[in-house]
Amino acid sequence: MSIDIRPVSRALGAEIEGVDLACLTDETFEEIRQAFWDHSVIFFRNQTLTPDQHIEFARRWSEINVNRFFRQVEGYPQVAEVRKEPDQKRNIGSGWHTDHSYDEVPAMASILYAKEVPEVGGDTLFASMYAAYDGLSKGLREMLEGLTAIHSSRHVFGRERSEAEKGEGGGRIGNPELAQQDAWHPVVIRHPESGRKALYVNASFTLRFGGWSSAESKALLSFLYEHASNPEFSCRFRWEKGSLAIWDNRVTWHRALNDYHGHRRLMHRITVEGTPLVGARAGCGAGKSPRVQTANQGCSEQIE
Repeated sequence: MSIDIRPVSRALGAEIEGVDLACLTDETFEEIRQAFWDHSVIFFRNQTLTPDQHIEFARRWSEINVNRFFRQVEGYPQVAEVRKEPDQKRNIGSGWHTDHSYDEVPAMASILYAKEVPEVGGDTLFASMYAAYDGLSKGLREMLEGLTAIHSSRHVFGRERSEAEKGEGGGRIGNPELAQQDAWHPVVIRHPESGRKALYVNASFTLRFGGWSSAESKALLSFLYEHASNPEFSCRFRWEKGSLAIWDNRVTWHRALNDYHGHRRLMHRITVEGTPLVGARAGCGAGKSPRVQTANQGCSEQIE
């Protein structure tokens, strides 16, 4: 029997009904995988998963990436907690971002499972970077395809965030000394499954373009962030206890709304490994150094 797939917006997202993720056949999983490629983020409700079952489902997708910075579920280092207590004002992930874009090989997907949610609030927004790319002018798309950008974990998970966490009781974000990741990625990537082009920058982790100063990068990055957050490119998911979402980190952004002060929200997240990103101009952009391509040359190193 085919799974029941219900799109939630034109840009991305679909709810899948009538599936128990704790006992999937290989055939059903392959249908789920195809829905994931087609819709970029998929949602399930009314799931009852132990940490072991959550891990088993994640391993069907890829090797698990053990999070360096988030608090872990006791006894399960593969499962990170995304937590906000009633007395805390800041939540985790309130700005638009892509998980692990600061890694040289970014995560393929994140699998978020709702353990406890407020009656109202705490929704998550998702945005399609396929749609963001397609919505740009031809001239800007062509220019961006020749660029790389640097992504970093230092300013998000380093000492400054660690000190801010202490002011809210601490315990959610740790290991600031491990926040040393810097990675160069193509600004426009080609998805390994769909072959489609997608914008690959995000406001939380992207710092500047290769060969450009921070000041020069700021105006164009700001434009891209505003453009990509267009409501027409997005969908919104209202969580219930037992809901689960899995999204493609290569071609989506997400942000958690922080509109439930005084209430608890606890999610379990597993992130799974991806493959090296491929630029829209094949062979360009991957690696540690900023690279560009011109009409008469292949990829060439830029002097910083």
